[in-house]
Amino acid sequence: MNDAKIINDPVFGFIKIPQGLLLNIVQHPLMQRLTRIKQLGMANVVYPAAQHTRFQHSIGAFHLMSEAILSLQQKGHFIFDSEAEAVEAAILMHDIGHGPFSHVLEDTLITGISHEEISLLMMEQINREMQGALNLALKIFKGDYPKQFLHELISSQLDMDRLDYLRRDSFFTGVTEGNIGSARIIKMLDIVDDKLVVNSKGIYSIENYLTTRRLMYWQVYLHKTTVAFEKMLVNTLRRAKMLARQGKELFASPALRYFLYNEVDASFFEQHHDEALHNYSMLDDSDIWSALKVWMTSDDKILALLSSNLINRHIFRVEIHEEPVPQKRIDEVLEMMTNNFDISREDASYLMSVNTIQKDMYDVNDDRIAILYRDGSIRDISDASEILNVALLSKKIRKYYLCYQRIS
Repeated sequence: MNDAKIINDPVFGFIKIPQGLLLNIVQHPLMQRLTRIKQLGMANVVYPAAQHTRFQHSIGAFHLMSEAILSLQQKGHFIFDSEAEAVEAAILMHDIGHGPFSHVLEDTLITGISHEEISLLMMEQINREMQGALNLALKIFKGDYPKQFLHELISSQLDMDRLDYLRRDSFFTGVTEGNIGSARIIKMLDIVDDKLVVNSKGIYSIENYLTTRRLMYWQVYLHKTTVAFEKMLVNTLRRAKMLARQGKELFASPALRYFLYNEVDASFFEQHHDEALHNYSMLDDSDIWSALKVWMTSDDKILALLSSNLINRHIFRVEIHEEPVPQKRIDEVLEMMTNNFDISREDASYLMSVNTIQKDMYDVNDDRIAILYRDGSIRDISDASEILNVALLSKKIRKYYLCYQRIS
């Protein structure tokens, strides 16, 4: 009898999924939903090959977790088979609550409840269906299990989630500078006092990892064109939601309709738990794209224009400011929109977006990456590194984006 399914992954090669609990999770409809959600949301507007899914990322993170557990066991750290399986199950499901286009839904159709909270609700649902087989996985996922290093493998500066998405996103975007040495980092991991540490021999890999992460954020995740495309989608969904509130009949799949015509916040989600979770679990990228295709012919001029922009890649113009965008400039753009499209100032606000975008490379007050030396001493990477100084590591980069509809 075959004891594993094998997935051929373009990044890591053949990945084995053992029969039993782990394969059951992979085959669950809530996990299969992730095959219909792109990992990088709107980034394929800049990097056309970035078509990989959240499912592929989850499988990759599972593979790295298996490698990390094996490496730690080989160093003499005792990890029960049940713990290994549980932490692998937890990393498989860590992104299960993501909606279409990453965080776009959290800003528009749903308020006050994050995809992390929804992930937990979905994991609890699967656990009920599996008669409590995920109890240990849930404890580790929430950080409620005595062995804290297991939780750190799921959520920390050096978790398997980050190690996979940096490798994978680099591969599919073609941004080769983003290719981190995940295998070396995993081999250098160790445990001291129930905390993950990195052997000092791996310090160069960590330096590369931190600089790579910074590069990937500004070159891929926060690329100005990606940001502009995402803001167009946010404004389109905001417009649709406003029209739905006014009672206008809009084309939408049943799942999308649920979130357009109801005010779904944390308390609504709690009061209508099963119904809200079911509709959310039926949402994926295709719901949004099919709606946009129909909305292009809407008799609402703003909704039609924004939907057409998204379908035909007519992207907002972007201005990047080093300081907050002056109100005078915002007023100029609003006036330009009202005059050119013969619309009210309120309608014109949907044709522009003002945003502050910030990303820290490393927060020395938050997560820490501990470097272990031969003599048993431990230093933070910000002290241990010769090329990364604390000022550079901790520097908060803030950019101010003004995005608006192109006139021609």
